[in-house]
Amino acid sequence: MAWSNWAGNVADRATLRCPRTPQEVAEEVRSAADEGRRVRPVGSGHSFTPIAQADDLRLDLRHLSGIVSADRATGRVRVLAGTPLRVLNQALDLLGLAMPNLGDIDAQTIAGATSTGTHGTGATLPGLAGAIAGLRLVTPDGSARWVDASEPDLFAAARVGLGALGIITEIELACLPAYRLRAVERPDALDAVLPRIQEHFDAHRHFEMYWFPGTRRVQTKANDLVADDVQEPLAEWRRRLDDEFLSNTFFGAAQRVITRVPRTVLPFNEVAARALSARTYTAPSHEVFVTPRSVRFVESEYAVPREAVADVLTDLAAWVERRREPISFPVEVRVAAPDDMWLSTGYGRANAYVAVHQFTRGDHRAYFAAFEEIVAAHAGRPHWGKMHALGAAELSVLYPRHGDFVALRDRLDPDRVLTNAYLDRVLGA
Repeated sequence: MAWSNWAGNVADRATLRCPRTPQEVAEEVRSAADEGRRVRPVGSGHSFTPIAQADDLRLDLRHLSGIVSADRATGRVRVLAGTPLRVLNQALDLLGLAMPNLGDIDAQTIAGATSTGTHGTGATLPGLAGAIAGLRLVTPDGSARWVDASEPDLFAAARVGLGALGIITEIELACLPAYRLRAVERPDALDAVLPRIQEHFDAHRHFEMYWFPGTRRVQTKANDLVADDVQEPLAEWRRRLDDEFLSNTFFGAAQRVITRVPRTVLPFNEVAARALSARTYTAPSHEVFVTPRSVRFVESEYAVPREAVADVLTDLAAWVERRREPISFPVEVRVAAPDDMWLSTGYGRANAYVAVHQFTRGDHRAYFAAFEEIVAAHAGRPHWGKMHALGAAELSVLYPRHGDFVALRDRLDPDRVLTNAYLDRVLGA
């Protein structure tokens, strides 16, 4: 059955199965192993790499959705693996709980987001998988096991497991009491923000920056905790103007023009950089984190040591200026705390994250290749769900526990039931 990811750059025609319970997942995996078939799980298809591409059997986890149990006193919530983040956020809000951190897209499933190392921004906060207290894993022989800190190696590997060690059917999250954020968004100059970006990272619970290539303009976003009784809502007309019209309707139309007439990109970026004016508002955390994204794009993102981010942006800006490439999407810059998950970009290292994007109808190849060359000079680690050209040899140097992960995979999946060409490339066949 035909399948493609959200961006449309990955597709397959694998046999489709849609298990409705964790038990059915185990049965499907067991049968596939007995028959010598290869299986890939898929969530919402928001990865830009072929990590979910199936060449034989695809298990779509859309029916494994919803909260299994919740303890408001401890904040521990068990949720089925195929639950989309937007569904989870709404359900947690009704329980008076919230995720410690989120990215700006909520279409991913909780298992897909955590398994690929998805993150938000915050100097003291790890990626989303850092909130996992335990998970139920269907291993390649079809058996199910609960994995938590009592099995430290498997726990360190499985939280960002790439779907290579087993299929996750349930996750226990350590959530926080629901909290509100004050968002302060404002335009600024790259030359003013970049020299002080480490100060900005440390001054706010969440800080990110968007740079408009070909200009010296940026948009900064700082989100900080605010008391529950502080109510500064964003006017509905302003939300519709900024988040729906300017960031999606107008932006999408402009991408189609730029694709046909590339010389319009620099004037567009100058206008776009100035069109998003300053605004301040408060809202529940998940409403502040998430931004609507209807314009389709492809993306590459690398984690570099925090102290290297200014050099990376300076080199990227110089390349854009030199090449005059038609790059109409802003470059996103975020930060995250170190963690102990073996294949997490944050393993043992505080990182800044730099993400580059290109419209799906545009040509990303020269831009992404130049970006990868720049971050390679700073031991850049790629996001597993975003486009990169690295293989197992390079990744084994960048990720200190890569070899341990591969050894664990050899033990759990010696017959390579849960693999595809992408995993063969990044982990070895």
